[in-house]
Amino acid sequence: MSLADSDRELVVSELGREPTRAEAALFENLWSEHCAYRSSRPLLSAFDSEGEQVVVGPGDDAAVVALDEENYITMGIESHNHPSYVDPFDGAATGVGGIVRDTLSMGAYPIALADSLYFGGFDREHSKYLFEGVVEGISHYGNCIGVPTVAGSVDFHPDYEGNPLVNVACVGLTNEERLVTAEAQEPGNKLVLVGNATGRDGLGGASFASEDLAEDAETEDRPAVQVGDPYAEKLLIEANEVLVDENLIESARDLGAAGLGGASSEMAAKANLGADIELERVHQREPNMSALEILLAESQERMCYEVEPDNVDRVREIAERFDLGCSVIGEVTDGNYVCTFDGEAVVDVDAYFLGEGAPMNDLETEAPDPPATDLPEVDPEEAFEAIVSSPNTASKRWVYRQYDHEVGVRTSVGPGDDAAIVAVREAEQGLAISSGAAPNWTDAAPREGARAIALENATNIAAKGATPLAAVDCLNGGNPEKPDVYGGFTGIVDGLAEMCETLSTPVVGGNVSLYNDSVAGPIPPTPTLAMVGSKAGYDAPPLAVEPEGDLVLVGDLGLESGEPSLGGSEYLAQFGGSDGFSKLPDDPAALIETLAAVADDESTLAVHDVSHGGLAVSLAEMVTDEAGLAVSIPGDDPAAALFHEQPGRALIQTESVETVREAFDGVAPVVELGAATDDGRLTIDLGERTIETDAAAIRDRRATIERELE
Repeated sequence: MSLADSDRELVVSELGREPTRAEAALFENLWSEHCAYRSSRPLLSAFDSEGEQVVVGPGDDAAVVALDEENYITMGIESHNHPSYVDPFDGAATGVGGIVRDTLSMGAYPIALADSLYFGGFDREHSKYLFEGVVEGISHYGNCIGVPTVAGSVDFHPDYEGNPLVNVACVGLTNEERLVTAEAQEPGNKLVLVGNATGRDGLGGASFASEDLAEDAETEDRPAVQVGDPYAEKLLIEANEVLVDENLIESARDLGAAGLGGASSEMAAKANLGADIELERVHQREPNMSALEILLAESQERMCYEVEPDNVDRVREIAERFDLGCSVIGEVTDGNYVCTFDGEAVVDVDAYFLGEGAPMNDLETEAPDPPATDLPEVDPEEAFEAIVSSPNTASKRWVYRQYDHEVGVRTSVGPGDDAAIVAVREAEQGLAISSGAAPNWTDAAPREGARAIALENATNIAAKGATPLAAVDCLNGGNPEKPDVYGGFTGIVDGLAEMCETLSTPVVGGNVSLYNDSVAGPIPPTPTLAMVGSKAGYDAPPLAVEPEGDLVLVGDLGLESGEPSLGGSEYLAQFGGSDGFSKLPDDPAALIETLAAVADDESTLAVHDVSHGGLAVSLAEMVTDEAGLAVSIPGDDPAAALFHEQPGRALIQTESVETVREAFDGVAPVVELGAATDDGRLTIDLGERTIETDAAAIRDRRATIERELE
């Protein structure tokens, strides 16, 4: 990838001369889609990012949200999609490292990770290879740095075959006194590079992430993938903690996209200031590195700090204590962004123009056609078997058992549940975390599917008795220059923004990843949402039922609205056909608020949301060896009611059905389905047919991933 002719003309006009080789490379990377959001920024104003709880919104390394007057959390999310295709282990691992350093740069300590992963069909050997490598990379890096991976999702869809997605979110903990931003503060302050030495890995990573994957990407683009060192990152985490505690940092930015050039110029640009940087001062691990390589290499585990001159020696002492490299590479100025190498200026540009001057794209959109209704006829028992054992709805235990989700002793509810809960004892609050998307939904209906994804994540949080607080998103799409692809991407942006606003949940930050396109075609529009909610205390109702108690469904069974819509369902993914997307609840905000309150009621025994795979999967997941369920699905087409995936619904096991009815009166329907048993069996009465199974058989069906990979 090189600087486009139109961009070069704009740069020449601004500079009054031809750019140097280093300048041209900087503009190429910082004006790329990956950094400048040239195709997506015009759409992002749709998001409501404000609220009393929002301390720092979009635009910094991570967002900052208040839990109370004293305690803040940080939230960030990023993608490492292209690198994870080329090198799944290192690509995924360095995605974790990058989002953790975004957390550090806000003066926060990382307390939780969530990963949402998307691969091609599970029956493809290449998909399994990528899947295993990505999970190994995430687990290796996260486990080594001691940050628990507590939540996430895994989806398989044939359109990810040529371009998997790896989206990683991180939550950190800080407070007002410790808060740091990426905006340079004062001319004369020193710029200090702390962390690993700079090598030649990751060169051109930002521009690499801004173009379609070629057929030979796995070999030709390997130099653009960074190589991580989690042990150095752990040292950097602890060193950063000391630097923040001692109030030695004026501003900070981690070295990610475009390396040193990206981090240092963006710090200056945010304050409309400049910098003088001497590139030869950068500590290096490879000989004879050129100015361009030093400037743009994306070597990992590095931070750029703004430090007052009197504090530089103390910063160096702390870096040495943690065996980290430390270089004073320059200072903040009130002039241009200038980089020299051996006394010769290789970059001399206005930092704000470099960071904010990229022109936005005005692209053509083409809205998708609504799907026709063409439903297969399938035996309900056959459908139950196929859907419960589908890799999309099957147990993800093979994944999360590789992650250390207990480290840090904050995890109250771990992975495998609707949402994780992390104890923030400093605020005496539990923080619920849910992260994921639904490719089948947004493939069928981008806008409505994205609205449903936001509601689904909120339902996960409410099922644990928490209320949504804030969210960050990772908006993944294909080549935006294709009108139908950009139309789908526009749909997911609008849908996500609409539902988050309806739920009064500000979207405080995020990431955009476009050009996820390959010779296999574009990915489905994929809006990963990482949402957090808060509650008093750290306890939550379980997902699994107890041997006694009634079971009710909160939400639409399809009886009042006619035959349920199956669009975007795993049922159609398994058996073919098409249909419109499910109608969403009329008042989702009231539904979420009520569900959270009912989940915490003393008469509630268990709560589980209903989403992927419909009632069939949710019922199966609630059964254990000690407790079963005997339920009846009424209606003219109980099979459709069993498999449709309307979000915003929940199964509640309760000691008082009347309490649930009273709470949801005027908010959502409440349907009595049956009761728990003490025999570990699941019996679903469909009128003319009955599905019967037990916990052991369900466990065996849901072990699809584990069975295939071990």
